[in-house]
Amino acid sequence: MIHRGNRLLSRRRALLAGGAAVVAGAALGLRGCGRSEAPVDEQGRVRLRFATDWRAQAEQGGFYQALATGAYEKRGLNVQIVQGGPGVNVPQLLASGAVELGMGSNSFIPMNLVAAGAPVKAVAAFFQKDPQVLIAHPDPALETIADLKGRPFLLADASINAFWVWLKAKYGFTDDQVRKYTFNLAPFLADERAVQQGYLTSEPYTIEQEAGFEPKVFLLADEGYPSYAAMVLAPNAFARDNATALRSFIAASAEGWRDYLRGDPAPGDALIRRDNPEMTQAILDQARQKLRDNAIVDGGDAALYGLGAMTPDRWQAFFDVTSQAGVFDPGLNWREAFTDNYLPGRG
Repeated sequence: MIHRGNRLLSRRRALLAGGAAVVAGAALGLRGCGRSEAPVDEQGRVRLRFATDWRAQAEQGGFYQALATGAYEKRGLNVQIVQGGPGVNVPQLLASGAVELGMGSNSFIPMNLVAAGAPVKAVAAFFQKDPQVLIAHPDPALETIADLKGRPFLLADASINAFWVWLKAKYGFTDDQVRKYTFNLAPFLADERAVQQGYLTSEPYTIEQEAGFEPKVFLLADEGYPSYAAMVLAPNAFARDNATALRSFIAASAEGWRDYLRGDPAPGDALIRRDNPEMTQAILDQARQKLRDNAIVDGGDAALYGLGAMTPDRWQAFFDVTSQAGVFDPGLNWREAFTDNYLPGRG
């Protein structure tokens, strides 16, 4: 299990980077986009290829559920989920035209696309809370993230310019607390004062299974970390020329997420295990439970405006803290990172 956990941890490094270098290259392929009507199959359904950010798992369950239950098909769509994995970069796939839509793992990705001049926006956010967590050993003295001050943090390089920026700004943490994270659980397990980055639905479970104790887990979103996750990314030209299909995709995905979390998830889980034979039902079950228990999908803005919702206030909060820390130019037009024009009830 630890070996598998290390693979999942490596995923965080690739995703948190936001594809900054690759995004710049992707921008070159997207700037000159002309018209881009999606193709239609022999039944008259609009063909859409949707690239996920990693191998099939519960964190993509709503999309798989929508495919398995026919939510896409009944809205006139022929959707293919293109599974992510090592070496797969969603901005590159969008730039090359290999997919029409892609999954954005955190708010850094669409913001990096804006900074690179790539005409791509987030059009829905199905995770209202980024599942990024900090993990510590059990300790009654640890009640909030603020209590981690002075402890060593095991962080990936990409995390230094991502959520660590927010942690420093909010809690006064300093770079001398950072230790090199090698995507190996051993250093964390060996040091009872160590704090490790992780994903709510993954690493805590791995630690419980392999180390035999329940770690202390702090979900950054619960203490104000403003990043969205599980976003749908769409090139501007595609959204413009396929507005009806895009709205249908988002509405069907919302139905899929609602059904996956509150109904019978078996259809979606079956497709996930088909695409990713390494996935087990036990991992899917615990991940889905954590998504429910922590209102990852239906909390936040979604509780007010519906699944997939995004608000300018959240995006500005994210931009303010990252630009003040020097991650983005203060003059960057952060509003270009997203649009709510295609969400259910709009347009």
